[in-house]
Amino acid sequence: MTGSGKPPENPTVTITYCTGCNWLLRAGWMAQELLQTFQGTLGGVTLVPGDTGGIFEIHVDKELVWDRKRDGGFPDAKELKTRVRDRIDPDRDLGHLDRPAP
Repeated sequence: MTGSGKPPENPTVTITYCTGCNWLLRAGWMAQELLQTFQGTLGGVTLVPGDTGGIFEIHVDKELVWDRKRDGGFPDAKELKTRVRDRIDPDRDLGHLDRPAP
C-alpha cells in the first residue's frame, strides 16, 4: 500500500514506433511477448504511433530502456525481456532466457 491507502500500480510499458516505417507489427509482437512473460506484473503495454523518422523507443513507466537509434537496431526477445525484468523485478528468473547458450 502506498501512503494514500491505494495499492501501488504495476509498471507500464510504452512502445513508440515509426508509422512511416511500418513497424506496428514489430511493436505488437514485442508487446505480446512482454505481456505473456510478465503476466500479473505489468499494468499494460501501450503502442504509440510516432512521427516518421525511424523512432522505435521502449519505456518502462517513464524510463527509456530501448532506443533503436541509441542501441543500434531492434532488441531481440531475450534482450528486451531482460531489460524490462531488470527494471521491474531484478530478482525474477526468466527461465531458459537466463541460461547461457551452449
